[in-house]
Amino acid sequence: MMGVGVVPIWNFLMRAVGAFVLAVWSVCLVGQPALADKRVALVIGNSGYQNVARLGNPTNDASAITEILKGAGFDLVESRRDLKISEMRRVFRDFANSSRDADVAVVYYAGHGIEVEGTNYLIPIDASLEQDLDVYDEAFSLDRILVTIEPAKQLRLVILDACRNNPFAKAMKRTVGSRAIGMGLAKVEPASPNTLIAFASKAGSTASDGDSKNSPFTAALVRHIAKPGLDLRKAFGFVRDDVLKNTSNKQEPYVYGSLGGDDVPLVPAKPVVAEPLHNAQADIRRDYELALQVGTKKVWDAFIANYPSGFYTELAEAQRGSVAAEKVADTEQQKPAQQIASLPSPDTPAPKPALSQAEMTRSLQVELRRVGCFTGSAGGEWTSASRRSLELFNKYAGMKLEVRLASLDALDAIKTKPDRVCPLSERPAAKPESRPESRPEAKSQLTASEPVEKPQSGEIICGSGGCRPVKKGCRLGGVRNSTNPSVSVTGEVCD
Repeated sequence: MMGVGVVPIWNFLMRAVGAFVLAVWSVCLVGQPALADKRVALVIGNSGYQNVARLGNPTNDASAITEILKGAGFDLVESRRDLKISEMRRVFRDFANSSRDADVAVVYYAGHGIEVEGTNYLIPIDASLEQDLDVYDEAFSLDRILVTIEPAKQLRLVILDACRNNPFAKAMKRTVGSRAIGMGLAKVEPASPNTLIAFASKAGSTASDGDSKNSPFTAALVRHIAKPGLDLRKAFGFVRDDVLKNTSNKQEPYVYGSLGGDDVPLVPAKPVVAEPLHNAQADIRRDYELALQVGTKKVWDAFIANYPSGFYTELAEAQRGSVAAEKVADTEQQKPAQQIASLPSPDTPAPKPALSQAEMTRSLQVELRRVGCFTGSAGGEWTSASRRSLELFNKYAGMKLEVRLASLDALDAIKTKPDRVCPLSERPAAKPESRPESRPEAKSQLTASEPVEKPQSGEIICGSGGCRPVKKGCRLGGVRNSTNPSVSVTGEVCD
């Protein structure tokens, strides 16, 4: 039988091998490139305007969004700062090439924006906009951005933190008096499906830069936009709630466009790695059986520390209590009579009964005998005959129970069998015993054991012909031998 010290090491090695196999399997799953979507992003922050006051937050906002998207695993995050009109045209032209084979394309812009005649424009840092016609040459239209990302297959997203006060409006000359230059940005309806356009503030209103490093809109985006598995519409709902709360309901972000019925997260949910086919209860049971074989308080303390709750923990606590009680009993027996502690109160609950190793072995032998696999005596010792009997049970029950030691697994499994499992032919024949009547010394015992009428005197006399009651009115006494009168023998004396 395997030693107690070897079994824990074997269990440890098997668990280590299982963990290694699981790790290799997980790496193989994660390393499959065909399952990933291609996601690209362009992030622009314009702060250093040359002809109007500098903006404090846009470059900080762009840096925060860049970090979030890179951390979310985007394949490409192009991050640019303080772009002139010529640079903006070149950057968007290059990004159009990146969007052609992308599944998701995102454009984030922080800086000044303007609406002229219902069309929205992003303002480069070198724009002067001395008259309304200059916007067509010195600014970059939102429509041009939508054309840039149109090839993306699954999602096109534009986020504009550009609804600030227009610093060019007062000095800008109108070439046509009826040409409208509105406050904030104009409402927009995307022509392509699966396209969303998010404004820091809804159409016709302005957004706040706030008092912190980032604008209220971008700060909320950082908190919610890249949560794995979170649908974009719900993410922008959380952004709206945060901005309304932080601006005392003065600024309400708004999203234009629509998506389908399925959830569309910007960052996919993390894959769930399947747990290995592993029965934790089986490990606990094995450890319990090992602790049961050792049976010391220290081992039970370690078991309970490792498994703080559960059925086997309750059994272990009972076993530990039994060990402690036995130790106290031994100590009390060694004390003088006057030092023996008083008996516990009748109200004190009795300790929970626990199945010892010997009792479990005996119960297992009884069950094996019940199903016809064991013919020996249930002595509570796991002998070679017991192991062979359990092997027979495995054979005919189609099971693979451990036979090297008696276990709760085996006991529970055999109890589920209501009828005989092992055939009679497989039972080892019992050793023949000599019949009592064949032994000469037993003849008189058999004769004496035959039922006889109880004499009134209560005495029985036996001879070569068998035993009989002493006759009525007679008794046993000394009589002389007829062949040798000098010898007295016990016989029947009648008055």
